[in-house]
Amino acid sequence: MFGFKKNSNKLTYDKSTEVPVIKSSICTGEKTAGFMEINGGRYRDVMLIKTDSDIEEFKKMCGVEEIKTIY
Repeated sequence: MFGFKKNSNKLTYDKSTEVPVIKSSICTGEKTAGFMEINGGRYRDVMLIKTDSDIEEFKKMCGVEEIKTIY
């Protein structure tokens, strides 16, 4: 759906302009993982989050310990 292969080991993104985030819908609770631009706030979807293990997998692929959730 998002053009992302779950078996990939690392995601590449520009750390100076983007941060990894989890976007959660207030109405439905659906969660997606992606990147948000630091200056513009534009969000880019990468993968659908179905379980907590998906969040952990996304953290590993980005190489981060903590991920901010946006609504």
